Amino acid sequence: MHYETIIGLEIHLELQTSSKLFCGCSTSFGQEANTNCCPVCLGLPGTLPVFNKRAIELAVTAALALNSDIQLQSRFDRKNYYYPDLPKAYQISQYEQPLAKGGYLEVEFESGLRRINLERVHLEEEAGKLIHAGDSIFGADYSLVDYNRTGIPLLEIVTAPDIRSGSEARKFLETLRSILLYSGASDCKMEEGSLRCDANISLRPVGSQGYGVKAEVKNMNSFRAVETALYYEAKRQEKILAGGGTVIQQTCHWDEAEKITIPIRSKEGSSDYRYFPEPDLLPLTLDKDFISRIAESLPEMPGKRRARMAEHYGLGESELDIFIENRPLADFFEAAAEKYDDYKNLANWVQGDFLYQLRENDKKPEEIKPELFVELLTLLEKGQINRPVAKELLAEMIQNGSSPKELVEEKGLGRIAGGEKLIPLIEQVIAENPDAVENYRQGKEKAITFLVGRVMALTKGRADPGELNKLLREKISQQ
Repeated sequence: MHYETIIGLEIHLELQTSSKLFCGCSTSFGQEANTNCCPVCLGLPGTLPVFNKRAIELAVTAALALNSDIQLQSRFDRKNYYYPDLPKAYQISQYEQPLAKGGYLEVEFESGLRRINLERVHLEEEAGKLIHAGDSIFGADYSLVDYNRTGIPLLEIVTAPDIRSGSEARKFLETLRSILLYSGASDCKMEEGSLRCDANISLRPVGSQGYGVKAEVKNMNSFRAVETALYYEAKRQEKILAGGGTVIQQTCHWDEAEKITIPIRSKEGSSDYRYFPEPDLLPLTLDKDFISRIAESLPEMPGKRRARMAEHYGLGESELDIFIENRPLADFFEAAAEKYDDYKNLANWVQGDFLYQLRENDKKPEEIKPELFVELLTLLEKGQINRPVAKELLAEMIQNGSSPKELVEEKGLGRIAGGEKLIPLIEQVIAENPDAVENYRQGKEKAITFLVGRVMALTKGRADPGELNKLLREKISQQ
């Protein structure tokens, strides 16, 4: 019998706020354990939660970017369960009345463009973090708990069971991440846990419309892990069904080292959580003007921007991939393109030397003035500086915000060109390096490179290597 894989995803997204969902504690990542928490985070007696308005704004922003229907009134509930990283033994979450319902993403799969539907988008608070001794939760001698993460605003995005393979799940998540990054709702750093994914996966006979018993796979910390884990779990279930066995509804741990899923507990149903309305919070009521203002402030989404940039600037797929992945870099490119119309050359510089220097100097695109970059490219285009000098100026421009034009004047970095200035230097180098000249005459091409380098050194890198090469060959042939 042949089986079809049915996958639904639950994505947890930490919203990019500076304080937590129900208190003023910092959400800063990487702080010393248990230093960013307070009695509200820990649910101590006598404490009361208070809404973080910024978290609600970002949640609505993300939901609108995902084409979801924002509910004018939603409600928080207590989701009751015990786990060591949940000090209150309940999580404040939305269950009966979520922030948003429905929604969809258009995803370009290998088989073509297809819509993946969403069931809901809701707000909840983050739990803490367990740190296990050793390499894995299994066999750990002890575990430590860090409550710094407790209470960080979390958005849960639940898809319909519309995904059919591990590779489709990965592609969906890549598309989702791109949209969420553009919306500004989250930094989506999987390595820091701000974007995580659990997957419900089941199999059914091809042609059947029902659903099989599903397993939930957790602990997938990268898109590649999601793809690999889901392929493994599908094979595991297929083997059980083909052998006449029954898949058990359970939660599985993805062991990245062994590349296997390991059942860790039976899967809870919603009734196990004994949901009831959170008594310390009023229902969340939004007005239409609030939602409209956020909708109007949404940026152009990645799909539309990609199509527009391809048409307007004539960029290729690889260039578009980089710009769509990095919105600030795309913003910088477009700002520079308003004053510099050689788009291909501009794109090459922005994705190459400019991006390299940003990383070297730990800078962001928005910290650099596009007009200075255009000034640099214009100096190069007019032949007033050569490429090595342009790279030197670019580095200084990014480090200090200096004007390339002023740097050229201050440092005397203007290009040295023309036979009148270069021939005397060429003659000097020929006289000082007779062996290299003879090697060139005997057909050793590397010798000309050496001689060009010697002249370049005399000009302190201000000559054009191509022009030097031509003049040097002519001069040697005349002797």
